[in-house]
Amino acid sequence: MDVYGVINNVAFVRYLEEARVDLLLCMAPSEQDSFLGRGSVVVRHEIDYKNPLVHRREPVEVETWVSRLRASSVTISYLVKDGDHRYASARSVLAPFDYKARRPRRLTQPETAFFEKYLEPDQAPR
Repeated sequence: MDVYGVINNVAFVRYLEEARVDLLLCMAPSEQDSFLGRGSVVVRHEIDYKNPLVHRREPVEVETWVSRLRASSVTISYLVKDGDHRYASARSVLAPFDYKARRPRRLTQPETAFFEKYLEPDQAPR
């Protein structure tokens, strides 16, 4: 909590990370074949705070989906909420990255196919 008694931005970013990792762990039967296992980096986070979230024991729901898919990036969108009550909406841009070569890489066909399953219906891969 921050000095105002609400959950601070660092905790929100952690909630987003947990939701994003949960989504990405659904990707592949082996970690080597996954977006996480092959290498990726977070390029950007954007959070739009809607209402204060006070400390509590009950979990908060984080809805995730793919809002943009490109050859070398994917944007994950989030909605932090309780039912109809919204606390924040957010986006994270992720890029595949080859850690051994120390350079960006393109999404593989299996990665693209996975992300397409969670892509907003009005978005087409480009």
